Amino acid sequence: MLRVDTIVLGVNDPERAAEFWGRALRYVRRPPRHPEDWIVIEPPAGTAGIPIGLDLSASPAVDFPRIHLDLSISDGRLDEEVDRLVALGAQRVRWEHYPTDPDPTESPYVVLADPEGNRFCVVAPATTPAGATGPAD
Repeated sequence: MLRVDTIVLGVNDPERAAEFWGRALRYVRRPPRHPEDWIVIEPPAGTAGIPIGLDLSASPAVDFPRIHLDLSISDGRLDEEVDRLVALGAQRVRWEHYPTDPDPTESPYVVLADPEGNRFCVVAPATTPAGATGPAD
């Protein structure tokens, strides 16, 4: 059985990317296994999450990437989390694919770019439809 072990992002400045993503996700830097190893940040011990590798790349970030990260927030405060990430160095992305008539049962999201230009989404929980109940206890 396969599982995702690490997500690797191509970046122009691994130090800057490690600083941003470490603070954004509250991850810690893994000690390098080899002197020329790329930077890997990971959740603190005892915390769930997938490590992120930051590897030097000469390829530019693209406007509509084939793969991106969706970062979920648990408390529904989407605007506050977006503001926090922007204060850390993320940039708001002009995204023409936002729904024009959002469905309240679908998760709202905001598209941002990290300081390297890699796009990612910040996703809040969907609004619970009227009359719906949570999972059975």
